[in-house]
Amino acid sequence: GTIHLFRKSQRSLIGKLTHEFRLVAADRRSWKILLFGAINLICIGFLLMWCSSTNSIALTAYTYLTIFDLFSLVTCLISYWVMMKKPSPVYSFGFERFEVLAVFASTVLAQLGALFILKESAERFLEQPEIHTGRLLVGTFVALFFNLFTMLSIRNRPFAYVSEAASTSWLQEHVADLSRSICGIIPGLSSIFLPRMNPFVLIDIAGALALCITYMLIEINNYFAVDTASAIAIALMTFGTMYPMSVYSGKVLLQTTPPHVIGQLDKLLREVS
Repeated sequence: GTIHLFRKSQRSLIGKLTHEFRLVAADRRSWKILLFGAINLICIGFLLMWCSSTNSIALTAYTYLTIFDLFSLVTCLISYWVMMKKPSPVYSFGFERFEVLAVFASTVLAQLGALFILKESAERFLEQPEIHTGRLLVGTFVALFFNLFTMLSIRNRPFAYVSEAASTSWLQEHVADLSRSICGIIPGLSSIFLPRMNPFVLIDIAGALALCITYMLIEINNYFAVDTASAIAIALMTFGTMYPMSVYSGKVLLQTTPPHVIGQLDKLLREVS
């Protein structure tokens, strides 16, 4: 065959990723996400230092939600990249599958972090260390403010769709029951509490509330075991929130039939047969 002396060398994997990142970074819409990502890394660094100084595993479990925010920002960048890319001979149906894969990976990693917290908490019940509350409350409010600010400031299309399409978590169901009771007493609050609540905002507020209760009980009674109990509660809430999204995105990756179409398909198959 023909010998090409000056054939262009194949680009390495890192080179390909760098090229695609520059493509996304060139879009002005991505600058806001990159800025939030940089602030997120700084916030995670401070929170991890405060987790070490306070010796609080509950604050560590809450910090994992901030790390999940970083995964969601990466998913948002992937969504912008998918919008820029056109179908190719290899990916003839487009690159939307990367969005689903990013959501699935983010939720699974969050659940693995929750399982790690549960393992560490079980070990702490055997030998409960002393908790220092000096920066516990500061870390809680810093994480809560940044998590809520990130969730409410950036429209994350993949996670917004999956959170609405997936089945509700047990935390959402319990809050919905409580909201119906409150709205039965004060009907004017129905426009705020009755719609399906954002699961990410819900878990951020619930985790911060658990840490505030932990701080008060340690300050009043030196009840250090409540820190471990709060860590277990935050881990269970994280697992319960992320599991329905993992199931939904996993079914999309497996190309299963959506539940709302099964009845119509059965009807059509009966008519054809």
